[in-house]
Amino acid sequence: MHMQVGEQMSASNVSAPTPGDRPLAIEARGLVKSFDGTMAVKGIDLSVPEGAIYGVLGPNGAGKTTTLRMLLGIIDPDEGVRRVFGHDRPHDIGRLIGYLPEERGLYPAMKAIEAIAFMGALRGLPLAEGRKRGLELLEKHDLAHAADRTIRQLSKGMAQTVQLLGTLVHRPRLVVLDEPFSGLDAINQGKLERMIRALAEDGVTVIFSTHVIHHAERLCEGVAIIAGGKVPYTGSVEAARDRIPAQVRLETRARDGAWTAALPDDARREGDFFYFSLPEAGVEPLLKQLIEGEAGILSLSIERAGLHDAFVAIAGEAAARQLEADQAGDAS
Repeated sequence: MHMQVGEQMSASNVSAPTPGDRPLAIEARGLVKSFDGTMAVKGIDLSVPEGAIYGVLGPNGAGKTTTLRMLLGIIDPDEGVRRVFGHDRPHDIGRLIGYLPEERGLYPAMKAIEAIAFMGALRGLPLAEGRKRGLELLEKHDLAHAADRTIRQLSKGMAQTVQLLGTLVHRPRLVVLDEPFSGLDAINQGKLERMIRALAEDGVTVIFSTHVIHHAERLCEGVAIIAGGKVPYTGSVEAARDRIPAQVRLETRARDGAWTAALPDDARREGDFFYFSLPEAGVEPLLKQLIEGEAGILSLSIERAGLHDAFVAIAGEAAARQLEADQAGDAS
């Protein structure tokens, strides 16, 4: 008998950290925002623990950017409250925050090192210290050779890295990134993922918006799924996936027999395999009955749902199709 388990199953759902577990970097309750009579955000609640990597996941136009801007105090909500490190006015603690907007923009004639120092100065960092730290960051990310190049002389990926380094040069405790992976090739996406992980390892809270599910699934401790200006789910990635029962794939030597009565009611045969949801009691009692019934188990695997399947179940087919369309647009 060959048994293969795709992933270890958790004994219980893992919930997102609560205020009692860790202090909150961001807390929002009932955020509402309208533009010209059209409601863009419809009562959003968020809780992001300090040191977490947190994703705001949804299709373009779902309200992600509006939500981030309200959290940062760039725009005020029409209703609701938000706190950043306990402060009702995020602008008052701007030096603790780094923000990379979706609309990238650096002065084309400015040198990379000066661009980083200038962005630090906007957060209160002296220019001389910004140049010093900026060079250290460029060296750390293998871009020291580009320090005196102008932005227009850099590749798109290099220019975006320079802007990200400018977002980090004042050493913020909270980093907010709006669609940071947009426009990056696979190599630079990998570099950005490593940078985000390194920030969290240093205790920095990172929240980023994205319409690409695999970035959220690989990186995030918690997610807010947003669709149509509403958040139908906030919590851990694990708990979102656990909303859909794990699926079992079973291959047997025998094609039929009394042992088939032991299979769950939703079992279906496709070719040489049976597919069904993992029973609540686990797979062990079923295995016992299959062995006693001489089913002849050739293989058995247990596969948990991915975040994509969870997104479909939570946000609906229409939102999932829009996500796929957005990703296809990125690739074109």
